[in-house]
This record gives sequence, structure tokens and C-alpha cells, in this order.
Amino acid sequence: MGRIGTIIKKKGKMDAKKAKIFTKMGKYISVAAREGGSDPDYNAALKGAIEKAKAANMPNDNIDRAVKKGAGELGNVIYEEFTYEGYGPGGIAVLVEILTENKNRTAADVRSYFTKCNGNLGSNGCVSFMFDHKGILLVDKKDEIDEEEFEMQVIEAGAEDFSSEEDYYEIITDIGDFAAVRDELKEAGYEFSMAELRYLPQTMTKLSEASDIGKMEKLIDLLEDCDDVQNVFHNWEEE
Repeated sequence: MGRIGTIIKKKGKMDAKKAKIFTKMGKYISVAAREGGSDPDYNAALKGAIEKAKAANMPNDNIDRAVKKGAGELGNVIYEEFTYEGYGPGGIAVLVEILTENKNRTAADVRSYFTKCNGNLGSNGCVSFMFDHKGILLVDKKDEIDEEEFEMQVIEAGAEDFSSEEDYYEIITDIGDFAAVRDELKEAGYEFSMAELRYLPQTMTKLSEASDIGKMEKLIDLLEDCDDVQNVFHNWEEE
């Protein structure tokens, strides 16, 4: 399994939470529009956010509203973007990406989630060194895709790594090369089932105690159910 196999399992689980996903994506689109302008042709971050929203079947009206909100056309809501780092049960490293208009509320919520699940928040940098920040592209396998030819195109586009998994091709890029690789492959006619920036754990950690496994699952669920949490990354090797 590729470095992000667990993300695929998580993706199916998250598909059942469309309303919350749309709320999170709306915030991300608004921030991208606020910081780089409302025209995706001149704002790579906004272009990527909109593509991700469309891939999740987010309605166009929701996308347009989020862009207008970010541009200040629908009121002036200011979101703060930051990352929490901490440890889950059994010492599992956890990174939590936040986007919120109320930092104090979010801090209290996230801290309580860790505490309830026998974990604890740490200082900045306490676990981030265990992860690599990379661009991730997934392309579903199809009969019309020649694997050797595709791999050559991926390498020539500037990707860092390519692997063939059971149902999809996995492409990893450096952060700085992500947009260029994505756009070149898209222009070549390839469609992505995932195209985003993620933190990939350098090593994985197993949990042997049933109680720790249950609490780790609960921690992930609590964090993902929080509207202010954009992404949760960890190095837990799930069975």
C-alpha cells in the first residue's frame, strides 16, 4: 500500500458527512479568495480549493457564496488559519489544521477532545517534524491509461514519486511543484480523485491496547466532526 493508503479508507468515511465537508470547504474557499483575489485564473490556491469542492460535488451556489464571502461581498467574516500539534493515546502524533473565526472557542474545544481521549496538546513543532508536507494526486485506474506512459508523463511533469496501487495511481510532489504537476496532467486529460496538500507521516505507529484504539478512533471522530477543523493527520497505523 502507498504512503497514503489510510487516506483512501478515511475518504469513504468522510463522504458520509457531506454537510460538514461543504462547511469546511466553504471556509477554505473564502480564505483563498480573501488572500489572493476572487478570480481563480489568477489565484492558484482558490483554483485548487474550487476544484476540490467540485470533486466532492459541492453545489456551485455554495462555491459562489463562499467566494463572495471571502471577497467581502457578503459581510466581513475573518477566519484564522493555524495548526495544533499533540499526542493521542499511546503516543500517536496528531496534526490538526484549523480554520476558525473564534480562536478561543476552537482552542477550548480541541483541547477538550484530546483530554477526553487520553491525549494532550503540545507546543508548536512537537510532532510536525515526524511528517512531510507534500502534494498528493490520485488518479483512478482505467483501461485506457497505459501505466508506463503515464508514469513517464508524471516524472516529466516534475513529480517526486509515483506508485501503482490496486485501484489507483498515487503521485507525490514537492509543495512548490504541486500546482504545476497538477495542471500539466490535467491538461493532458487526466482526472483526479484527490488533489491536495497533506502531511504524510514518515513512520507509522501501531496501537496494541483495545482501549487506546477505541480512544484514538473517538479522538479522530471528535476532531473531524468539528466545523473549525479542516484536516486531521496522524501516524497511527490502523488495522
